[in-house]
Amino acid sequence: MSKLITIAATCLIAGLGASRTAQSPPPATDIFLAPLKMQQRRLVVGAPVNVTNRRGYDNQPSFTTDSRAILFTSVRADKQADIYRYDLTKKTTKSVTSTPESEYSATVYGEGSRFSVIRVEADSTQRLWSFRIDGSDPRLVFPSIKPVGYHVWVDSTTVAMFLLGKPNALVLADTRTGRADTVARDVGRSLLQLPNGSGFSFLQHMSDSSWVLTAVDVRGSGRDRRTVPMPLVRMPPGADYIAWLAPAIAITGSGSKLSIWRGTDKASQWTDLVDLARYGLRHISRLALSPDHAWLAIVAEPAVEQP
Repeated sequence: MSKLITIAATCLIAGLGASRTAQSPPPATDIFLAPLKMQQRRLVVGAPVNVTNRRGYDNQPSFTTDSRAILFTSVRADKQADIYRYDLTKKTTKSVTSTPESEYSATVYGEGSRFSVIRVEADSTQRLWSFRIDGSDPRLVFPSIKPVGYHVWVDSTTVAMFLLGKPNALVLADTRTGRADTVARDVGRSLLQLPNGSGFSFLQHMSDSSWVLTAVDVRGSGRDRRTVPMPLVRMPPGADYIAWLAPAIAITGSGSKLSIWRGTDKASQWTDLVDLARYGLRHISRLALSPDHAWLAIVAEPAVEQP
């Protein structure tokens, strides 16, 4: 295994409490797309379709702003992690980046003309970069902030980043000023913009080894910027990633099941939504919701090994 892939594997498991070593290859995961719809005020998850359907690592899906495509990371025969694009209408996949470096966690931001990635550079440095939506014009976003493991755009100029370390650090940075503030430590990989646009959420690791979904209200800007973390709900066992449906409604996955949380009151807890085992899904590890709320991308291991 190359040095780049070894470092990238470390990035992928950081902060999860996993026993897998950095020398282990990335898991054989696929990306499934499931349609969503409301029926009598009840969320219905349709049959998921495997849109990658091959042996190897396909992970970290992120929808484009028009909900017509997903960007994702794929490790193929050359053992290199690059960004690919799946078109939902044409049902086709094409390469977006093909570089000597490895790119992870493609995230479309701003008006949708660019996407950002965690790039593992030639010397194994992990920093935040951005590209045009077609994969051209690579630019380094924060030269001095490293090593970055995960990230989310709070708005077009503000980024929350998971920095690898013992413990890891959750840092909020501004592209205009370069200012970076530590918000929390010992957090999980699930960083998401809040649906009301006022901040972002993360998972806080607790002393009893559980995880708590936490919202961060970002107020003001520049020197007047303040962050106000607020614990929301304890995560189900084995669940470490969420997708926001509404300001007080979230989905998570564990095993073959999806669960839903409706934060209507302080006593609300996660409840079962659907078991996807009948569709051959297991070990759900990541979710992404399309901006139009019509599709849910699910990263899981297929029950039957792909050719």
